Parts: sequence; structure tokens; C-alpha cells
Amino acid sequence: MTYYLAVDIGASSGRHIVAHMENGRMITEEIYRFENGPTASTRADGERRLMWDIDRLYTEILNGLRRAHELGKEPVAVGIDTWGVDYVLLDGNDRPIEGAYCYRDMRGERAAEKVHAIIPFSELYRKTGIMYNSFNTVYQLYDDVLTGRIKEARSLLMIPDYFHFRLTGVKRQEYTNATTGALISAETHTWDTDILDRLGIPRHLFAEPATPGETVGSFTDEVAAYVGYRADIVLPCTHDTASAVLAAPLKGRTPYISSGTWSLLGVEQPQAYTSAQAEAALYSNEGTYDRCVRLQKNIMGLWMIQQVRHETGDAYDFATIAAMARENPIPETVPVDDPRFLAPVSMTDEIHAAVGRTLTLGETAYCVYNSLAKDYKESLCALEELTGEQYETLNIIGGGSKNALLNEMTARYTGKRVITGPAEGTAIGNLMMQMIGRGDIASVEEGRAIVARSFDIDEVVCE
Repeated sequence: MTYYLAVDIGASSGRHIVAHMENGRMITEEIYRFENGPTASTRADGERRLMWDIDRLYTEILNGLRRAHELGKEPVAVGIDTWGVDYVLLDGNDRPIEGAYCYRDMRGERAAEKVHAIIPFSELYRKTGIMYNSFNTVYQLYDDVLTGRIKEARSLLMIPDYFHFRLTGVKRQEYTNATTGALISAETHTWDTDILDRLGIPRHLFAEPATPGETVGSFTDEVAAYVGYRADIVLPCTHDTASAVLAAPLKGRTPYISSGTWSLLGVEQPQAYTSAQAEAALYSNEGTYDRCVRLQKNIMGLWMIQQVRHETGDAYDFATIAAMARENPIPETVPVDDPRFLAPVSMTDEIHAAVGRTLTLGETAYCVYNSLAKDYKESLCALEELTGEQYETLNIIGGGSKNALLNEMTARYTGKRVITGPAEGTAIGNLMMQMIGRGDIASVEEGRAIVARSFDIDEVVCE
């Protein structure tokens, strides 16, 4: 039996999923899971900092890889995907400089105005096609320029690239994750050296972006000894949304919502849209497997519900919270993309403040779901106007595809035929690209056909 292993790390949890092919179907199994989240600290100057514990995450990666050995399911290939924009700076000895900042840290917001004084945002958008978010890599890196942190840096690796380096000793900068940070040219699909030079970001930190499906290398002797076997790292689309969309059983140009901590609504396109209209509609152009783009909008997503749940001491599971929401409908909505919801001290209090009154837990959840579905409708209308196409079907993928209430609200608001699944789209897309890279699946089209017959794909029926 030939096994593959995907390490899928999100902002709130990570998982190891092994897969093999059997009678033309992909069979997957989760073998390891761990928690994730930023850690908060206070600097000497009193500023709050949010960081990723990359050493702990790497230990969890190793433990999950070793679990595959213990189960007798040693993979021939492994690939890691994570969220976008965040990175590790390495010094001359390949040691991380100050660890890895979390995108929810506010340092990028401080740097953004200064970046735009050098490169006006409209110009930056025309160059990269990436919509403004204060946490984009370009702003985080300029903060490193301002603080002097970048002076010691000899290389830069996005978070999954860094973990691949730890496993193999080989540095690669994978394309789809690189595109998320507003540093990749929408025309040439490589680093925009004009942006780097104007902001004083050293060119030596960057190499030609690697293509999904490439083999990075095999486990180092140290890693192989620890996990009990040797495997290759085959690049998936290391940006989690790119992997998720890869696994969506799309036919033609069908729009999708990758629903999780973030909701990403978009459609695959052969070229970037960098017009003033696209900018006004808040649409980004992020890379996909074949150097085409995902024309998509970032929407705050289920992060809001995740935080509300944490603030109850995780007393309820998500299904129970959704059931409470269904029983407690209210008319109020909130603008889910308001920066006030990015990293508040209390998400619950922030939602209540935005509504103007105190809500029960069920009412709070209903408000979030209803607000998300409303935003989906508005964003999809803008997408149709931008592309000049009318879409009949909307495919919801990712963990949020299991939220029946949110799916029903989305169907009602949009008036579209809503298809849900696969729920583990990110890991499936990760595995699929590994198999394509090794030649076990011939193409993305073949891979999507395999996904359609291997996993539950459902149509939403409104009650």
C-alpha cells in the first residue's frame, strides 16, 4: 500500500491525515491532531505581541509523523500547508530571528501608512493584485525594516516552507503561499524587485518561487531516526485555501467559499484582475496550482464563533452553538470585516457593542452566522459584476461546510444552488497535489473527479 501524509495546520488546530488509493477512490484517515493558536506577550516597552510557537508546532509535526510509523502507515511523501502571509526570518546560522509573528499582531497596521507613503496602495494593488490587509507580508516586512530586525536576516521562509526546511535541510519558497503577501508580481509570477528595492527589503532573502508538485528533498538523517522512516517532501499548494480549492469538485468556473477560520469567496481565473473596479470590490488575486489565480475576497469567517466559544471556556461544541443560534434568531447584523473583530480582547463584548445591546449566546451566534451569509451575498454579487458572469452554483468547502444553519442562510441570501463538501478539503487538496507530483494522479481534473466519488458532496435543502 502506498501512503501519503498531509500536515494541515490552521490558526486554531493542526492535523495529520494519511491517504491511499483504493479502487479508484481516495481513502483518508486522521491519525494525529493538535491545538494551535498565537501566544500573547508584553514587550519591555509595554506593547502586546502575538507570536506563533514554531518550536512547539514543529514538535507536533514530528510526533504526528512518528504516529504514522507506529500505525504501520509510513508515507512515501509528506506535504505541509498553513495559513498565508506569516514567515520566519533566518540569520546566517539558519536560526529564527525573534521567532514568528502572528498576522493578528498589530505591527503591520503601524507600518502600512509608511509603506503607502512610498508606494501608494493603488499602485501596489496594480502590481500584485493583492487587496489591503494590514497583516500582509509586505507590511510586516517593512516593520522589520523600521525596527532593524531585518538586518541580521539572510533568508526568509513562509511558515510551511520553514517546516519543510526543518524536515529536509532544503529551502524552498512555494508559489501559492508567497502570493498572499503582496510581494509577487501579478504579471511575472515572481518577486517584484521594484517593490523590494523601494521599501529597502533585501533581494537576497528571496529565490525563484517553487511550483506545487515539486520534490523539495527527503527527511534528514535526524528526522528519519526520530520518526522511524524516510519520506520525500513533495510541495502541495502550501497556502491552505489554495489546497482547499484544488480539492473542490468544481466544473468550469464555479465560485467557492472556503469556510473556516477565514471565509474565502472567489472563483478560479486564468489571469489577475487588478483594475480599479476589482480594488473597489476588495478582491485579491492569489496564486493557484498552475500559476493562474483565485480571484477571491477574504471575509472574517468562523474566527468570530471560535473566539465566542473560547470565551465560554469551550463549554459547548460548535454543533450545540449552531443549534442554539437556530432557536434564537435576531434581526441585527454586524459588519464582519470591520477590523474591530480581527483580534479583540473579548469577541463577545465586541459583537454586543457593535449590536448595541447584550445578547444571549444563541443570539450572538445567530448574529454572526446571519452577518456572514449577508456578506457572502454582497461579495458574490460584486464578483459577478467584476467577471461579467452569472453563476448558478456555489460550492462551500472546508470545515464550515458542515454548518447546516450557515449553509441554509447562504442559500437563502444568494439564491444559488449550494453544494457542500468536502469538509477536509485542505488536506485532500494537499494529498492530491502530492499524488500529482509523483505521477499517481495524472491531472487536477482527474484528481477532482476522484474527490467527487470519494467524499460526501451534498446539496443544501433549506428548511
